[in-house]
Amino acid sequence: MNSPLMVEATDLGAADLATLLNRLLDNIGSVVLGKPEVIKLAVVALLAEGHVLVEDVPGMGKTLLARAIAASIDCSFRRLQFTPDLLPSDILGSSVYNAGTGDFIFKPGPIFANVILADEVNRTTPRTQSALLEAMSDGQVSVEGNTHILERPFLVIATQNPYEFEGTYVLPESQLDRFMIRLRMGYPLRSEERRVLSTHRSGEPVETLRPVVTGEEIRQLQRAVRKVRVDDAITEYLLDIVHATRDGDELNVGVSTRGALTLYRAAQGLALVSGRDYIVPDDIKTLAVPVLSHRVVGKSFLQAGEFGAAEAIIRDIVDRLRVPS
Repeated sequence: MNSPLMVEATDLGAADLATLLNRLLDNIGSVVLGKPEVIKLAVVALLAEGHVLVEDVPGMGKTLLARAIAASIDCSFRRLQFTPDLLPSDILGSSVYNAGTGDFIFKPGPIFANVILADEVNRTTPRTQSALLEAMSDGQVSVEGNTHILERPFLVIATQNPYEFEGTYVLPESQLDRFMIRLRMGYPLRSEERRVLSTHRSGEPVETLRPVVTGEEIRQLQRAVRKVRVDDAITEYLLDIVHATRDGDELNVGVSTRGALTLYRAAQGLALVSGRDYIVPDDIKTLAVPVLSHRVVGKSFLQAGEFGAAEAIIRDIVDRLRVPS
């Protein structure tokens, strides 16, 4: 995961940015074993100011990934266990009457943290799911007519089991669209699973993890992402992919303009994490499936984000388009 970083200096120099990135990736990788690409894409979402949806069966390390990211940053972390009886006020907060002053005082909810783990997000009602929309898209929440700005960095990592449907509520397209990247953990290699068994003999390694970067350093990395250069040919290649999702026969709903911008920003983040100050076509190709597949609706499936079908269609589009030299 270590790589030289060649970027224009922002608040920190190029060498300092590289040190921060390697320190963060290595710290998360010390407890999330055998998943360097998953870690890399989750960090890309963090630095590109996006959010992550992690889908897989129970016990694959979804919660561990979120806890490791939060523990690696010196900032606040809250875990929200989504259940059918969870209310929007349980997430956002509410006003409480102060008998001493005769005023109502706003008590912030758990959404007012830097890293949020929304565990089993599809187990709560659409009304409560929608409480996350404004926070994820605008970095603010509106409660009782008042707007409250959330502190940066702000990252939501949501988890769900895509193979269990009893007692769940499918995430609507508008909610899925707020996630920059959708990931699957996948089964580990036998050798990595052996390491997991060994490292967990005396407890949970993530509980001993210590912060290696501060919130301000993450904000500096986020500013550096926006300085990553994008050649016109790369922009056209990105738009070729986006427009192919709208013009083909396989999809009823293609990628929106917000989806195109999300892919653009994520590619800037991947370039920075990969040690470059410019995007290459491989950045777009790597991110096309995790960024775009949950934003389309195909003619052979009803819900946006259908796993296999959407991914296969996006992958086929990428494979058949000409890559800029």
